Amino acid sequence: MPDIEGQTDPQPETGYRPRRLEGPVLAGVVPGQGLAVLHRAVDLAHGLGVGLVCAYADPTVISEDEPGGRVELLSIDPDAVDDDAAQIRADLLDGLRGELSDAGITWSFAALSGEPAHALASCAREVGASLIVVGTHEDSLAHRFEERIAGSVAARLGHSQDLPLVVVPLAHRRRRLRGDS
Repeated sequence: MPDIEGQTDPQPETGYRPRRLEGPVLAGVVPGQGLAVLHRAVDLAHGLGVGLVCAYADPTVISEDEPGGRVELLSIDPDAVDDDAAQIRADLLDGLRGELSDAGITWSFAALSGEPAHALASCAREVGASLIVVGTHEDSLAHRFEERIAGSVAARLGHSQDLPLVVVPLAHRRRRLRGDS
């Protein structure tokens, strides 16, 4: 093998020195989402030796700080039934428990309120995430219309924060995450 200058020095005196990522992987999860997003996030967390935070951002609720540091999620629609949103979160958490029971990583669930890209970026800062993992939408007329009006969560995250972003394609959804009541 030819001697290539600069590649044989194991301790360069200048240039980039890699650092170990210590913050968790933040995965944006939604009810009914293909499991590919969760699986890639688990693979990354495992490979990096860090934890996983699964975050669900519900744009139909707002958060209200309660005494003792507790945060209550309340519907933005006064006529809506709060139990529906709570049941969706509970079902999603149950689905995560079932899927991650043998993953061999430390993980947690965060229920967020508000616009998903903003909520995920804020959560990433709060938990000191190393990177964010999100999925694409299934190709349907409703999702194309929603993206045209509001833009995709992945695109908004890519333009609004400085963490690495992994976007997992979900064109072929087979198994889904529970919680889509």
